[in-house]
Order: sequence, then structure tokens, then C-alpha cells
Amino acid sequence: MPGKRRISRNIVAVAVAASVAAPAGMAEPMIGNARGTFGLPGLVDMPTAESLPDGLLGASLFWMGDTQRTTFSFQITPRMTAALRYSRVPGFGSGGDELKDRSFDFHYRFLDETDWRPALAVGVRDFIGTGAYSSEYIVATKTFGDSVRATAGLGWGRLGSKDGWGSPFGDRPPLNYDKIGKLNSSQWFRGEVAPFFGLAWAPNDKLTLKAEYSSDAFVQEVAMGELERDSSVNFGVDYRFNSLASVSAYYLYGSEVGFQFNLSIDPRKPPFPSGIEKAPLPVRPRPAPAMDPEGWSGAWTADSSVHPGVQRVVAESLKKDGQILESMSLSATRAEVRVRNETYDARPQAIGHTARILTRALPPSVETIVVTNVARGMPVSSVAFKRSDLERLENENSNAILQRATLTDAVAGPDDGLRMTEGLFPRFQWAMTPYGEMSWYDDDDSVRADIGVSLAAKYEFAPGLVLSGTVRQKVLGNLDDSTHVSNSKVYPVRSDLVEYRKHGDLAIQNLTLAWYARPAENLYSRVTVGLLERMYGGISGELLWKPVDSRLALGAELNYVKQRDFDQQFDFRDYDVVTGHASAYYDLGKGFTGQLDVGRYLDEDWGTTLSIDREFANGWRVGAFATVTDMSSDDFGDGSFDKGVRVSFPVAWITGRPTVSKFKTTIRPVTGDGGARVDIDGRLYETIRDSHTGELYEGWGRFWR
Repeated sequence: MPGKRRISRNIVAVAVAASVAAPAGMAEPMIGNARGTFGLPGLVDMPTAESLPDGLLGASLFWMGDTQRTTFSFQITPRMTAALRYSRVPGFGSGGDELKDRSFDFHYRFLDETDWRPALAVGVRDFIGTGAYSSEYIVATKTFGDSVRATAGLGWGRLGSKDGWGSPFGDRPPLNYDKIGKLNSSQWFRGEVAPFFGLAWAPNDKLTLKAEYSSDAFVQEVAMGELERDSSVNFGVDYRFNSLASVSAYYLYGSEVGFQFNLSIDPRKPPFPSGIEKAPLPVRPRPAPAMDPEGWSGAWTADSSVHPGVQRVVAESLKKDGQILESMSLSATRAEVRVRNETYDARPQAIGHTARILTRALPPSVETIVVTNVARGMPVSSVAFKRSDLERLENENSNAILQRATLTDAVAGPDDGLRMTEGLFPRFQWAMTPYGEMSWYDDDDSVRADIGVSLAAKYEFAPGLVLSGTVRQKVLGNLDDSTHVSNSKVYPVRSDLVEYRKHGDLAIQNLTLAWYARPAENLYSRVTVGLLERMYGGISGELLWKPVDSRLALGAELNYVKQRDFDQQFDFRDYDVVTGHASAYYDLGKGFTGQLDVGRYLDEDWGTTLSIDREFANGWRVGAFATVTDMSSDDFGDGSFDKGVRVSFPVAWITGRPTVSKFKTTIRPVTGDGGARVDIDGRLYETIRDSHTGELYEGWGRFWR
């Protein structure tokens, strides 16, 4: 079969409530994972040259007087750390008012510590934002014994504002606090440079004491009377409750007291032990040929009742296992099943369960077993096994069966012999779940939220043809109290989101008819029509080229949409637009995926979106994106261009119970109108990627689970 490839590689929401007894699997302690007041590795206000554990997600909340900082951090690689921060900065707003600031930080450790050399790191704070905390640094940290760390560094910007040594790289351009969201690279490592240093002592794994000399003069805060800076020496104490939660207390600048609460989550270590779901049925070895000569000879194929009987048994067994048998072919030596996984967040686990069920139902002469993964009615990939390998390797490492399996595309031929499972279609499903929605940093308040009930239903007429919808009913919350009004200079395609959030009574989130298909080998298609999302309705078409064993995928999407009315019923506003994108997706390896989209956005602006995501073998995914279009930064308004971070994780990671459900959230510093896209459920790349080589290999360790 074309596209065949022998599999031979090696395999590699939201805070859980903190408790004094640490849940298993949160971030493990390591020297240097204490965070400073900016949520990254640090002493108090000053940075260190350390890194957090690879893949660690962190959140910190800091208070000092009227200053507040909420920071979300991610250890992208063992050396690279990034952070998104929401801050209240007194004295930096217009007329000396409070500034509600959004900013990004980047920290990179470029040299590791050795017996004689300190670790060295470079970093930039607030490099996209107003620049209220804009600063850069080079810093060194050395460990002495098991408990003492010494840090010294040079800082620019705010970190070079106290006792500076001159401007070795030229003068620093002045800040413009009205230009929120622009890259302030013209300021980097320019202006006065000043030293900072400090010590940290950890007498045990719970307690850390810290002291530092700060090079931040707090020039504007002092000038506005918001801070009395009587000393450059700061003191701090960290107490670690467990691997999830810690608290810090500070005495700052001889006049202020500060507090911080920290959360740490390691995506690779779930809070519950693996494998607490029910055990799968074991492989059933075939009887000796002498015990079942008819079964081994294939003479049973003359009996027309065998195929329906076997298919019925397999369908019932898979249903008990949380999977759906859509169709099946059966010959004397080969069986293929097309299965929809509705339970396991790792596709290899579902394949392993299916293979074992087949060994218990198929006649002895069947040696080749093919499990075809089905997603939204489309056959996506097929994994073929030798039955004798399954019987022989059940108690071996998953890699052993992986190396003997064959992966192919799953386009059906005209004589494939597949029979649909009787009574499967049409099929109706529904679910009622709670929902929560939050708004950060409105004009008049920091945080608003609603909670309520969401009712989702789906009616499948046939494989790939599905009618689905979601309705929400708000129970309580205060999103409708927001006084924010869009002041966009262009048509408010997204900036009036608050108007939609105000209407939570029986709001139709989506109501669509979608058709998924396989027009040719390596090709996938989707057509969706209806109320596509809470703000837009219309028609969307998509085509994706993705060989099953290719790192590269190419796609194209075209949409005609009209803006929905604020009450999210069936009325529309007087705005319609044609949008579309050409997209390229590439598996960069080691869990990283890149995506490039080029095309037309909702406000008729043309441009490009670049996205980078890191995905872990257990389904956790953390990424960032940025969009630049021909819309000017002045027209875009606060933020200058669209950007943000996104996080998703399997619900099974929290509950320990198998489910395909995922929690997803996207955090944008500012919701603007430039670079906005239609939010469509079931885009093709995300639909099929977990059944192709990259993700299939990453999760193969769960095949025998």
C-alpha cells in the first residue's frame, strides 16, 4: 500500500487546590527553583542565573502596597524561560494614575554551572508592553555546598537606575507609555548599567532565606510619592508547603512589606498514579491447530454468518471499552476494524485495547490485524500487526511491538470488504457540564467571571456528517457588570467581545452542520455551515494535505461569515466578510510544532500568524502565537498587534480516569481587532494529528496499558 512505513523509532486547570500534603506528581524541588517577585528564577526583585525544571508551569501573585503582579511562567526548554505578566503599577498611568500593564519576559541560561564556573544567564523584562518594568540583565549564580547560592549581575533599564556605571552601549531612548504592546528592542542593553548582587540560603528543603542589593531606583514611583526608597537592600523568606505551593514574604527598600503566593505544575507528573483505570482484557493465544483444524484452515469463511457474528462480538466488546466499531472487514487471514476512540486520551492505548479484543474474537486463521483510527468519521491511519507478535510480546516493552507494526494511510479501496456496524447510524449524543468564563483587567475591575451550565448535543447522520450545537445558561457571575466599551478605530470584529459576554441567558455558542471526508490519499476535507461560534455564523471550507508519516502538513481554509447579534440567538448584525488562510504545519521534533498562517483576517486585514507549541507525551500542550497584519498599530490600539499564549491539558491528567476531554484556554494581553480569525471547531490538523506518526510515537508507551 502507498505510504507504508515501518515503525522503528524509540518512544519517548489551572491550579489544583494547594494542600499541605503534596499531591504526587507536582513539580519536584531543585536548588534554584525559588522565584522572585517577577515570577521567574530570582532572589527578591533581582534575577538569578538559574532555571526552573524543564516543562514547569508556574503562577505567582505578588502584593506590595498598591503594586500587584500576576505572572504566568513556562520553562520552554531546560535553558529557556518565558513569562506573561499582568500588573498594577502605581504612578505610571496617564496623569500619574495607576497603570494596568501587560508584559512579557524572557530568560535564557547560556552557560551551566561547573565546579569552578558559575551559571550565566541573560534576560529581558517587559520587552513587549508599555515598558513600565523594561530592563535587561546579565547574571551569574554559583552554588556553595548544598544550601548557599551567590548571585551577581549587571542590569540596564530599571535594573540600571541605581548607582550606574555609565552607558557603555549608548543612551537609552525614553519610554512611551502610550504605545502599549510594541517590541521595545531599541532600548535593550542601552543606557546606564548598574550592579546587583545577593545571597540565598536554604537550611532545608522547606525554607529559603534571601538578601539582595537592588539596582532598581524606582524613579517614577518615588517621584510620584508612591514609594519611599530608604534602602537598596531587600530581604525575603520563602516557605515551600509542597511541590505545588509556596509562599514568600519580603521587606523591601527599607519601607515596604510584600507577599507572594506561588504555584508550580509539572505537566509530566500527574497528581494521580497512572493506570488506575480498569485493566484491559488480556491477549488470548490461539489454540493449537490440532484443537481447531477448521478454524486454522479458513474453512469457516464459507459460513456467511461468521462475519456478522464476529463483528457483533467485537462491537459489543469495544463499546464496553469506550470505543465505537464503525466498520469491519474479515477474510481467512486478515481482519480490519475501523474504530472511533471516545475514551482514551492517548491513541496508542486505544489501539492496544482494540488489538487485544480482536485476539479474543477472531478465528485462528486470521494472522494480520489492522486497526484503523477514525476521527470525525474519517479513516485517518491504519496500524497493522501480526497476531503472532501480539501473542508473543504482550509482556514485553511497548517498543517491541512498535518495531514490528506497520503504519499506513487509511484511504479505503473499492474492494476493501468493509461492512458497517448495524444500528450505529444515525447516532445521538448529549452532555451537560458546568462552564466558567473569566475576564482579566477590564477598565473598571481586574477580574470578572461567570459560571453556569453548558448543554452540548450531537446528531450524526452518517460517518463524517454531523449536526452539533452548544447552549449556555449563566447561573451567577458579574461579566454583565462590565462598563468596558470598544473604542476601536476600525470595525470591532473582536473588541466588543464584552457585549457578547454580557448575554449569558440561553446563549447559543454554536450550531453547525459539518461534513468531513477523504477526497484522496493524504487529503482531508471539511465543510461547516451554521452558527460557527458565539460571534460569527456562515460557511467554512478547509482542505489539508498530510501524509501519515510526514512532519509537514499544508492546508487552506476559506470562510464567508457574518457577525451575530449580541444576544447570540439567530439574528445577525450588518457586517460580513470573506476570510481565508494558507497554512503550513511542521513537527519540529522533541515535542515542538510550528504553524504559519498567511491570509485575510476578520477586519479585512492581510497578514501572517506564527505559532509555536510544545506538547508532552501525556497530552499537555503549551504554546504562543503572534500575528502581524497590514493594520497599523494605531488602528489596532492597545497591544499594537495580536499575541498571546495558549494551554490545553487532558482532563484525565487531573482525574486519573480515561477521557478524551481536554481543558483549553487562550490568554491574550489585549483583545484587539487586528489579526482576528474565526473560531471554528474541528479544524483538520488538530483532528488528525494524534493518529499520525509524531504523536502516535510519543504516546506509544501506553500501548499495553
